[in-house]
Amino acid sequence: MATELSVIHFIYVAVVFVCIALMLCRKDIVIICVLGTLLIGAIHTGSAIASVQVLFKALMVAGEDLFSIMLVISLMVAMLRVLNKMGADYLMFLPFKRAITGANQSYLFLGIVSYIAASLFWPTPATALVGTLLIPICIRAGLTPMAAAVAVNIFGHGMGLSGDLVIQGALKLSSTAANITVSDMYFKVALLSITTGIVAGFVGWLMLRKELKGFKGSEEWRICCEVSEAEGSYKPCAVYFAVGVPVVFCCVIAAMIHYNIKGGDATALIGGTALIILTVGTVVNDAKRSFDDIVTFLKEGFLFGIKIFAPVIPIAAFFFLGANSVTEILGEGAPKCLFDVGNWLAFHLPMGRVPVAFGNLIVGMIAGIEGSGFTGLPLTGASRRRSAARWGLTSPISHPSDRWAQYGRAAAVSSPGPSASRPPRESPASAPSSSRGGTSSPCSAGYLSRPF
Repeated sequence: MATELSVIHFIYVAVVFVCIALMLCRKDIVIICVLGTLLIGAIHTGSAIASVQVLFKALMVAGEDLFSIMLVISLMVAMLRVLNKMGADYLMFLPFKRAITGANQSYLFLGIVSYIAASLFWPTPATALVGTLLIPICIRAGLTPMAAAVAVNIFGHGMGLSGDLVIQGALKLSSTAANITVSDMYFKVALLSITTGIVAGFVGWLMLRKELKGFKGSEEWRICCEVSEAEGSYKPCAVYFAVGVPVVFCCVIAAMIHYNIKGGDATALIGGTALIILTVGTVVNDAKRSFDDIVTFLKEGFLFGIKIFAPVIPIAAFFFLGANSVTEILGEGAPKCLFDVGNWLAFHLPMGRVPVAFGNLIVGMIAGIEGSGFTGLPLTGASRRRSAARWGLTSPISHPSDRWAQYGRAAAVSSPGPSASRPPRESPASAPSSSRGGTSSPCSAGYLSRPF
């Protein structure tokens, strides 16, 4: 039975389209999302006071959902601070600096590594791990921050998660709803996700080609590289950490694969590992000042994380109104706008093999705008099940909504000024200061410090 759409549904869809239009114009959407949340809260509750309370509840729900991501990024940045303090980051980057010599090579290298890491142990921990270690190297080689974000999003979150060929969480959701097995759709999903990912990555490179040719790095990056090359200073302990930290994270990846650790558990393992390295590194770097230094490193790491997610939370709060989280914000019986609109479209699309196939894709795209993309999987799977017998369709797309959600996420974080699916996306106005001998250096975490 098709869902009946209410005024709230139309308002939600209208706000979504306004957000998309503003993102295309590279404008921030925080104000629109706040107004949309307030308006939907007022209509649903019928009370001005309750609608104001809905605003705060939405922020709380979004904040709780995103806190784990913010935490692991903050811990990774704090860890990199202590590595920078002792000079281990300089030694770690040195081999890659000699191997990666151009922007195009950096774009391809970052994309391939992001795809492999996202396929093995989920995009969120993959982004935290690959991003913190490789993005600074690629930017030093001439890759723009925006190109780095595009590479990670398209190849990691897009191609990696839309196929989900290793962990197969998205495949299982779709196959269960469609009443087929994972093996029935595995090859088709692999072919589709890899093909679209390569095409999207190539188109992204074409769109950024002119920027890549003219990018010389910001003044901050230029000073950073000059200081690193001129000084090249590091403490004796830095040699052990430069070798040990990559080895430890390789062991973490191996443990994830061997013990089938994924999702939130994988993020927790990476975050805990980063905290241990931070603690040990602080003591080894300067035992006398370690009690004070670790507090400083943690403050700078969390300041960096908060700067990233401050604009993300109100944006996510609005889009959560269209997903299952709406019951935590508006209460039981509240309409799940995105799911309801997708369900309505599934029952009102013109019938036929081609319209149903593309209609299923559109339904998934709409349901995926809320950020995670997983809301639409049961819906698209069930839609396939209803139409397969009559129209001879074979299998749904594993994650048709995810790449659309990732494009929206990338657009949100790339907006200039304080501006991104969960996840997070990354665009603070500035990075925490980092120094060796009192010299400011953005290298340890500055790859995310410039507005994309």
